This record gives sequence, structure tokens and C-alpha cells, in this order.
Amino acid sequence: MKAAYIIPRVIRHFLPEKITRALLLRGLIIRPGLETRSPEEAAARYERDLASAGVSLKGKQVFVFGYGGRFALACNLLKLGADHVTLCEYAHRPDESANALLLPEFEKYLTHSFGKTLPRDEWITLLQGDIRELANDLTIHKSDIVLSTSVFEHLTDPAGILDALVRLTSPGGTHLHYIDLRDHFFKYPFEMLTYTEKTWSAWLNPTSHLNRWRLPAYRGLFEERFSQTNVHILERNPDAWASIESRVLPEFKTGDPQVDSVTQVRVTARL
Repeated sequence: MKAAYIIPRVIRHFLPEKITRALLLRGLIIRPGLETRSPEEAAARYERDLASAGVSLKGKQVFVFGYGGRFALACNLLKLGADHVTLCEYAHRPDESANALLLPEFEKYLTHSFGKTLPRDEWITLLQGDIRELANDLTIHKSDIVLSTSVFEHLTDPAGILDALVRLTSPGGTHLHYIDLRDHFFKYPFEMLTYTEKTWSAWLNPTSHLNRWRLPAYRGLFEERFSQTNVHILERNPDAWASIESRVLPEFKTGDPQVDSVTQVRVTARL
């Protein structure tokens, strides 16, 4: 099994990010996330899970952290009643080929000018860059709701970035984040936890970066910053965990299989 895991992982580690991005957007080899595959479904999931926490999208200022260059999610959140959506991305530029397809359905929120599909300022704001620096810009309006899907597991500085997002959140605002704790070579959900930091960083960590944080670390991250935090476990894989537990490094284990086998969580937190 090691070769079956290591060889693709080494290739992924050294594959140029431009190629990785192209494969992701086209759904080739690398499976895109829900917001890329089905933005309407992703928006409905946000609406549903916010409602279960007693929060409505209607009339709210919404901040999407890590939107991936596509405007479809923002359009669907606006369609569901959000007042304004801010889209933030560190590296990826707007994906014109995908965004152009949103017209004319979403011409209320988008326009086309000089060969580019652009958001209408009264509905959508685009932010590009490091959120830790952007959060110091006093001209950026604070948001009532902050959302992300499968972003936190890719961050090199989860604490610093969450602090920045908190600064951009209105008092009493709500965060909703879906976090995937699996090795993103999904066939081997816990394999990444068997390698030292030196080996992982030098040879196996994909260019998208996986920080390998586990459930207790994320729980502490949010509880330290919010007055109310609910970490809902969406999925466990106890069989896969039991088959590999003996090989997992001690720093990734609590000794409780119910905790250690968690693969996906939903974090809802309120300031």
C-alpha cells in the first residue's frame, strides 16, 4: 500500500499549482468541492444549517472565505435573500470561463464589460490577498455571517487567519465552517498522520497544503474566540482508523477512537 500512496502523493507534491488548479476546475483526477460542483446545493446547505442555529440569511452581510474564483455561490446566496456577499480569495483569480456561464440568469448581480464577467458592486465585493492584511483595511464593511467549506484544513496559520476573520465580523455575528479532517487522497483518510513533519513537508504535502490538524485543535481554536461554539461531527470512519491506529504518530492521537476517527465536522460559532 505504501507505494500506492507515496507515488501519487510525491507527484502531487511537486506538480505545479497551475496544473493542479486546471485539473481541479475541470474535475479531472482531483475532485472539486461542493461549492464548485453544485453551488446551488452548497448555498442551500448553508441556509439550512444556519437556520438550524437560529440564523437567517435574509438581509445579511455575508462573507465567503475561499470562494475559488467562481461567482455562482454568491449569486445563489443572494437569490436566497442575502443582502450583500463579500468573496475573499488568497491566490485564485476569477474563473472567467465559469463565470460567463452565469449570464443571463444572474444579470441582476453580474455584468459583462471589456470581455470579463464582473460582479455588480451593490451586490458583491471581491477581496484578493492575505486575509490577515486585508482585515486591517478599515474601509471593508464587517459581515454578519462568515462562511467557508473545506478551507481551514488547508491553512498554514489557522489561528492568525481566524483572528482576521473575527475582526471582519460584526458583533454577535455567526461563523459557519465545514472542515474536512481527512487526507485528501480520500482512499487513505488517515495515512498522512503516519509521517513525521519533516517527511510530510519535504515530500508528501500537496501544493494545496494540508495542515493535519485534528478535532481537539479545531475545537480549541474556535472556543477560545467565540462566546458560543458548536462542533458537530458529520462523519467518522472507525474502521479505517482501527486499521491504521498503530501506525499513527502519537501527536495525532487522543486515545479515544470516537474522537480520533472523526473525518468531517461542521463548526457553528457566534461572537
